[in-house]
Amino acid sequence: QVQLVESGGGLVQAGGSLRLSCAASGRTLSVYTMGWFRQAPGKEREFVAAISWSGGGTRYADSVKGRFTIAGDNGKKTVNLQMNSLKPEDTAVYYCAAGGVFSLVRYEYKHWGQGTQVSVSS
Repeated sequence: QVQLVESGGGLVQAGGSLRLSCAASGRTLSVYTMGWFRQAPGKEREFVAAISWSGGGTRYADSVKGRFTIAGDNGKKTVNLQMNSLKPEDTAVYYCAAGGVFSLVRYEYKHWGQGTQVSVSS
């Protein structure tokens, strides 16, 4: 089993920045991708960003490109999400996810964190 523990999040004004962190532990040998998803009230959980440990590639949702940056340490199995120029529409619960496939699809991720709230005021 893989455990994911998130930290960061909170309340920030529009235009501000926040940094989310996630650390994986347990049976992490099968983890080749780590990423972030978010879910706003009444909406589906959506992809935000992902990083591949096998190729080092990253992918972003169009809505966050140029504002968010995902980075991590494969050896430590940690991943960070630096969020700049935050907008009220970025308000959501953000979930760290881990899996074996480099994908934008939530069902490809087998392991999930408990989620952390990000709130952006206008």
